[in-house]
Amino acid sequence: MSPLLDLCGVTVEFATAESGPRRGRSRMRAVDGVSLSVSDGEIVGLVGESGCGKTTLARAIVKLVPLAGGTIHLDGRDMGALSGAKLRAARSTVQMIFQDPYASLNPRMTVFDAIAEPLRVHRRLRGKALVEETGRLMESVGLARRLVRKYPHEFSGGQRQRIAVARALAVRPRLILADEPVSSLDVSIQAQVLNLLSDLKNRMKLAMLFISHDLSVVRYLSHRIAVMYRGRIVEEGDAKPVFETPAHPYTRALMSAIPVPDPSRPFRPPPLRSDALSAGTLTHGCRFRDRCPMATEACAELDPKLEALHPSSSHRAACLRKHEKPA
Repeated sequence: MSPLLDLCGVTVEFATAESGPRRGRSRMRAVDGVSLSVSDGEIVGLVGESGCGKTTLARAIVKLVPLAGGTIHLDGRDMGALSGAKLRAARSTVQMIFQDPYASLNPRMTVFDAIAEPLRVHRRLRGKALVEETGRLMESVGLARRLVRKYPHEFSGGQRQRIAVARALAVRPRLILADEPVSSLDVSIQAQVLNLLSDLKNRMKLAMLFISHDLSVVRYLSHRIAVMYRGRIVEEGDAKPVFETPAHPYTRALMSAIPVPDPSRPFRPPPLRSDALSAGTLTHGCRFRDRCPMATEACAELDPKLEALHPSSSHRAACLRKHEKPA
């Protein structure tokens, strides 16, 4: 059975703002050959530090940024080959929840208008059916129907994110791209939104690509984990083995940075070098080697591929020393 979302060698590039005679010719590769899949009803957590390409990958899936290479298949359809009405129809299968609820809602539209717009466009609802479905969606995310005539500025951050979730659910998607949906919220509100997403996933059998740099949040929700660094997936596997026995030095550093609520265990910062080179400086070899405490001369020459730790394992890592335990 083929996955609901299948990425193969996805590459996204942007022009750099360099000066001189080559201005406009240089390209920065934000996503570099990413292959990833999400099955029906599965939550895949995509983690990595800011700037590693997580959001760009999500935007490429829904064709908000163009591909420089690779393919994206959604429910068996090649997204790169779609345009116009066919692309609009395909987008009803996938919806995106953006990071900032203050920016993702139009301040000039009431909540009713924001939720009703996709209902009109994709489901052709009108009149009483439109009003009833908008109210039902509000209640499904824990908000009262009577609030639909208010504007976004009249809501708190957590309520706005719930409205964004309701809008995403309006077209009955099978896949949700959640781009750090709780990072801008208070901790107590984060828990409410995460519980909401988990409940909706179970009730509606949604698949989800959950993007975050907070590994505690990802562990709470995800079935599988993919770790991204400088545009590439450097480790991938089921959530439990990735968290309990991480194979890539970068993943280990991320795990060591998770705060532990135990005063008897002092916080130890991750053993990474802080003088990281720019992504364009590393033209060959492992792109993590300039920060890796385990790097050797071979890491500067060989570009590690994402390979299984064992022949029958789904746990994969892109590291020449993935079988070695750190000192």
